[in-house]
Amino acid sequence: MLQRLTIEHYALIEHLSLEFDDGLTVITGETGAGKSILLGALSLILGQRTDPKVIREGATRCVVEATFNLTSCDLSNFFEENDLEYNEPTCLLRREVHTNGKSRSFVNDSPVSLSLLKDLALQLIDIHSQHQNLLIGKDSFQLNVLDAVVSQPTLLETFQSTFQHYKALQLELNTLTEKLERSKSEEDYFRFQLDQLQTAALKPGEMEALNTESTLLTHAEEIKAGLGKLHSLLDDDQNGVLTLLHQSLTVAGNLKQHYEPLSEHEDRMRTSYIDLKDLTAEVGVMLHDVEVNPARLDQVNERINLIYSLQQKHHAGTLDDLIALRDRISDQLAAIERSDDALNELHQEVDAAHNKALEGAEKLSLARKAMMAQLGERLTILLTQLGMPKAKLEVSMVNKPMDATGMDNIRFLFSANKQSTLHPIEDIASGGETSRIMLCIKSIIAESMSLSTLVFDEIDTGISGEIAHRMGEIMQDIASKRQVICITHLPQIAAKGKRHLKVSKIDTSTSTQTQVSYLKEDDRLMEIAHMLSGANVTEAAVLNAKNLLAESKQ
Repeated sequence: MLQRLTIEHYALIEHLSLEFDDGLTVITGETGAGKSILLGALSLILGQRTDPKVIREGATRCVVEATFNLTSCDLSNFFEENDLEYNEPTCLLRREVHTNGKSRSFVNDSPVSLSLLKDLALQLIDIHSQHQNLLIGKDSFQLNVLDAVVSQPTLLETFQSTFQHYKALQLELNTLTEKLERSKSEEDYFRFQLDQLQTAALKPGEMEALNTESTLLTHAEEIKAGLGKLHSLLDDDQNGVLTLLHQSLTVAGNLKQHYEPLSEHEDRMRTSYIDLKDLTAEVGVMLHDVEVNPARLDQVNERINLIYSLQQKHHAGTLDDLIALRDRISDQLAAIERSDDALNELHQEVDAAHNKALEGAEKLSLARKAMMAQLGERLTILLTQLGMPKAKLEVSMVNKPMDATGMDNIRFLFSANKQSTLHPIEDIASGGETSRIMLCIKSIIAESMSLSTLVFDEIDTGISGEIAHRMGEIMQDIASKRQVICITHLPQIAAKGKRHLKVSKIDTSTSTQTQVSYLKEDDRLMEIAHMLSGANVTEAAVLNAKNLLAESKQ
């Protein structure tokens, strides 16, 4: 239930704080006084997009706060799922709109997204404005009305969950099918590339080894001649380094017998001789290993050219890139080979999900069919109470391809006259008839939903006299179960209110402001009399107003 509404710097409202009670609250006022402004401010709490132009001139922002009593609402799960503080029994919703176009939303002073604010507000309050009467002709609205009367939300939620799962799998199947078709068309090319790369038998680090071998083979003659000369210098029988060093060891060995300090030097010579002898042997091995082999050089260069040509063909910077490409193509071909099995499995999953969704849609259809006649009868009875004794309203259903709402097309068929053919309601209902039908629908929906507050904005368009009186009685009946706030221009409805607020526009020397006041008994009497007779309130109008107020208390 809406307990308090506070508005600051919105349009013609500078500051306004209103307290609300349970039952029926009526709001009246002259055309242009600002009743729509009041409703527009409240709509901000429901997540309506807005324009910075609504900010009162001279202000930097406008703020709308609404305090709700949650006693009759079970929203603990909503607060828990969205990590919000649950301050039962009250909840504060706030929306700020700034001149730079940005807005901020809060729940119990915690910042939230606009969509979350909207989701919460729509579970607390429903605003029905005059233009919403146009909804009555829309298939989606008529279906939602029937589903509200069915009162099996888990049935609809379960179906929608299974349908969404089915559609997700179907999208996955379509994506996989398209991908497979593209892959199949590229399979021959992939296989050609892989065969070429596998035939090349590429090995990591191969290019470095080939370049080293190519350099060696290219300069083999030069290297072999140099190594031969080096070996001769080291191991020539006459003047080789080893021969001379061996002779030096002999001389040193003889001298150390008479000159002891030379012993250490002789040891060093012997060590050098041994090292040089090993070095000479290694040079000899190198001389033996180096081979002048033009045929092998051609093979190595041919291999290098093959790898370079593959790199250029496949736009690969290195041999490692080529090997990575080979492995990647191999994986792609393996995936293509496996994809047929995956496609078959996914087909089976889609079929199973479709059957499950279809089963849920059929259960939903049965539940809807079970309530169609009852809904039509209840609406017909209420229309009779609203001065349409010959009216008849039926709900029809035809099958349609399954979508997110099920597989039912719902149509409200209406006739205002006895024995007249029923036609779609939007084709034949007048404005006044539409207003009455919509009130009847709201009355029935209110019984099925947990909404604690209903707001009617001039739903009584096209109504007058006794019908207005009966419409007021229906609003009173709804208000006996939940809070109702009604903006009206009809005295018969205004008199039914438990509380009466009047909206007026005040012109000062500096500005124009919208104000709202609570009418006490005498003021209320004069307001209703004014609504009955116009600017010049007559004694008859006052007497009529007294009678209306007295009747509303009976």
